[in-house]
Amino acid sequence: MLAAARPAMAGVLLAGGALAGPRRDGRGGLRKVPGLGWVTADPTVGRRVLTDHRHFTIVGEGGVGHLWAQILGDWVLDLFDGPGHHDLRTRSRELFTEASAAALVDGAWSAALDDARSTLAAGGTVDVGRLARVLVGRMMISLLGIPTPGGASSPGGADAVPSDDDALAAFATGERLASIALGSAGSTYLSAEQVAAAREIVAELTRGVPDGWRHAPTDRLLGRCRELGLGLEETTGLASLLMVAGTETSASAMARTTALLVDTGEQHRLLRLLADERARPVVRAAGEPDVVENAVREGLRVTSPASVIGRGVSADVEVAGRTLRAGERVMILTWAANAGVGPFRADRPYVRETRQLWFGAGRHLCLGAALARAEIAALLHALWDDGAPLRVVSRRAKRRVLVPGYDELVVARA
Repeated sequence: MLAAARPAMAGVLLAGGALAGPRRDGRGGLRKVPGLGWVTADPTVGRRVLTDHRHFTIVGEGGVGHLWAQILGDWVLDLFDGPGHHDLRTRSRELFTEASAAALVDGAWSAALDDARSTLAAGGTVDVGRLARVLVGRMMISLLGIPTPGGASSPGGADAVPSDDDALAAFATGERLASIALGSAGSTYLSAEQVAAAREIVAELTRGVPDGWRHAPTDRLLGRCRELGLGLEETTGLASLLMVAGTETSASAMARTTALLVDTGEQHRLLRLLADERARPVVRAAGEPDVVENAVREGLRVTSPASVIGRGVSADVEVAGRTLRAGERVMILTWAANAGVGPFRADRPYVRETRQLWFGAGRHLCLGAALARAEIAALLHALWDDGAPLRVVSRRAKRRVLVPGYDELVVARA
């Protein structure tokens, strides 16, 4: 899967386990690799970098904010990592709560997931790879007010449900935007041609944002941004970020977690746990995950769709016995750091070392984390709530994409 997506990066990620090992000189966990900069697959070192905002930055060379500043403008520098970032995060922290994320998923996906349940129950097949793209595309249309031929993005009242074609077109456009970063492993500087292409895509995807920001009801993301006091520029920036951070990554995690449950046989453990939960309902403490939420967390750990996180070094600092200089870059191999815990297990207990490293850490922890978890959980419930195991009929990995994923993953009842 990794090799199909980005062959060279797959080699770096697969070698990541060795990079995390201790050395006699006490400098384990951080290496300097020609062409890449400082590289780590140690979750503790990675978290140290991500939470140290005095010495590392997302808008320096090596960070995703550096890419966005070239595309959207210098205002990104303040919004993503300057004084304006703290203000933005403070005002936007209520955009995706556990409750609002669940409501968003139910509103945008219930019909499509019901169709998938019915198809499987009738003995048919479901292409989870395609279904994931349709679902994420529908969420993009709903969240961002993307105009569609059927008027599905109208910011007020009862909207038409986006067609599969509308949803797939929205997803493909977001995927094109993400692909601009395919060659950013060695440098996050973009060519003039890449910047021009990215700006065209952003303009296409955000053309409905101004109208939605002005008129959308407060139960919509754009309406909530307005009510929270976010300006149009800030809202457009958030919308653009969601397009890249929440398209391929969510679809990847949904399909790959499905495949993991089948391939490892862990679907049978999940089915037993679901049956036990139905037979003996338990009252859970606040924040305690149910069996599906636990499988979601484990799926995110093993797949880590954002397989690499980059930061620029903004001030000289010592980390893991190494001296990093301002202007250098750090690459955190999140997939290798998370996968090092062990193989996929649906009931694996919480792992303190990795925590939510697949979502980053510190003040740049993924804003849509709750939404991503709700999306994956909704799909797993749709596929396994009836108590029947599944089998994979056919599969095909996506090639030359930023985020590893399935172009096709056809499943049916076993």
